[in-house]
Amino acid sequence: MSQLNLVLVEPRIAGNTGNVARTCAATGARLHLVEPLGFRLEDRLLKRAGLDYWPYLDVTLYPSLEEFVRQHREDPLFFFTTKGRQVYSAASYPDGAYLVFGREDKGLPEPLLAAHPGRCLRLPMRPGLRSLNLANTVAVAAYEVLRQWDFPQLQNQGRLTQFDWDSLPPSL
Repeated sequence: MSQLNLVLVEPRIAGNTGNVARTCAATGARLHLVEPLGFRLEDRLLKRAGLDYWPYLDVTLYPSLEEFVRQHREDPLFFFTTKGRQVYSAASYPDGAYLVFGREDKGLPEPLLAAHPGRCLRLPMRPGLRSLNLANTVAVAAYEVLRQWDFPQLQNQGRLTQFDWDSLPPSL
């Protein structure tokens, strides 16, 4: 069974983390939170953004970035940053990949990025703009990995509640 890991380093905004938690629940990804957090895990905005998906999460909390790196130094780590020189979709993600995202206001520390230049990835965007929203960036990156893995353990087809797809006339 393939396992994706999403890592938020010192997230500041409860709503972003709640949305990422919802993405983790929907995809089966594990959520890793690196302290200090800019909110309490009991925060109502965090819970609200995550809706009723909290029971479906596998969350690990780390006291510091140094401790996270120490525990996962042998794992496939990918660092998402506006400073990256490689586009996220050009990377090949192995099973057990860790996608690491920095604070909303500062990103990841440059010494960490400099220590892993071939693993620093970015989402393309127009010049002169600061960055995309953290939760949106995490979702785009997570679904790229899952696309490369052919969406393991995920439901790929939906159903209508009032109609049967097979009884409808073909569309254009």
